[in-house]
Amino acid sequence: MAHILSPDVIARELTRRIVRGELLAGEKLRQDYIAAEFGVSHVPVREALLRLVAKGLAVSQPHRGVQVAPLDPLAQKELKLMRLALEPMTLLHSVPNLTPDQIREADELRHACDRADNIFDWEEYNRAFHAKIYEGCNMPRLAEIVDNLQDVAARYILIHYRNRWRPRIDADHHGIMASIRRRDAKAAAAILDRHLQRLNLAI
Repeated sequence: MAHILSPDVIARELTRRIVRGELLAGEKLRQDYIAAEFGVSHVPVREALLRLVAKGLAVSQPHRGVQVAPLDPLAQKELKLMRLALEPMTLLHSVPNLTPDQIREADELRHACDRADNIFDWEEYNRAFHAKIYEGCNMPRLAEIVDNLQDVAARYILIHYRNRWRPRIDADHHGIMASIRRRDAKAAAAILDRHLQRLNLAI
């Protein structure tokens, strides 16, 4: 008998596989195969796939089912513009509300990024760092949109940097944390904007 596993858990694992390139663009996401792998009914799998479609990591086509989304230059451009518009604003509203524990945890994630010795660990720590510094924005809808953008962006970042990534100290992350500790939200947002501009030029 199939046991209950939440759609969130399934969606997170499928997201991880798409981001890392384990599931390729155009690859079919078969409900029956996924349900069998996770030992669940089709219901949580269907919900998980709907979440991937909503994120832009998958597409649903009549008579063809759900597939991993293609790598679309227009979608990539939209992603860049949305991140530039929303993430500095999110940080601007977050900084005044971050607790000492959240600041400490963000700094630990910054250190983890700097210590990462492979691109997959770095990407996970990097995404967690950004999520942590946005936690104080107290705007659930905005936070959800930004979280979705981070997931989709990670896919493009890994594709671009996979063969050229090297361990490094991220000066922008250091600058953002220094500004957060001073509760200087404008300075933190300005560094983040520059950080995203540089990343967008790269990808």
